[in-house]
Amino acid sequence: MARTRLTPERESELYAAVLDLLREVGYDALTMDAVAARTHSSKATLYRQWGSKPELVVKALRHNKPVALEQIDTGSLRGDVRAALGRTDDCQMERDSALMRGLGHAVHANPDLGQALRELLVEPEMTGLDLLLRRAVDRGEVRADNPALKYVPHMLIGALAARQLIEDRPVDQAFLLDYVDSVVFPALGV
Repeated sequence: MARTRLTPERESELYAAVLDLLREVGYDALTMDAVAARTHSSKATLYRQWGSKPELVVKALRHNKPVALEQIDTGSLRGDVRAALGRTDDCQMERDSALMRGLGHAVHANPDLGQALRELLVEPEMTGLDLLLRRAVDRGEVRADNPALKYVPHMLIGALAARQLIEDRPVDQAFLLDYVDSVVFPALGV
C-alpha cells in the first residue's frame, strides 16, 4: 500500500508529539491510540506511515538528530568529534539521554523495539562514526592498527551511560568534551 506523503512540518509535529508522550508515559504505556489522539490523526494513518510503534518511536528519535555524522568533515578528527558533539545542546542532550535510558529498559521486553533501534538509529550512527574514524586513519591522525579504534563506540556509549549512574549528573557538552580529550583521543594516539 502506498504511503501518503506528509508535509515536513506535519511530520515534525507528529514526531515531537511522540517524543513528548514517550517522556510522559514511557515506551510500554505509549499506544498508537494515544499518538493518534494527541496528533489528531487516525490510527490507520499512523500504521500506514510507520507500520509499527517501534518504527514510529525510533524514527521520531532519528528525526531529532540535526546533522548526520557522515556529513561532518572539518579536516581533523578532533574537529569532527567536537562538531559531532555540538549537534545537540545540553538541554536536548539531557532529554535525549533520559529517553534512551527509558528505551534501554523497554528493549528487554520488546525485541521489535531493539531491532528498530539498531537498524534505524544505532547502525546509521555507527556508520557515521566509522567514516569519521576512517578519515582520521586516511589523514594519518590515527594508526590503522590502533586496537582502540574498534572500542570507540563502546567508550562513547559507556560515558553516556555511566555519568548518570556514577555521578548522578546528566551528560553535558563539557563532560563529553573532557571525556573525549582525556580518554578517547589518548587511546587513539591523537
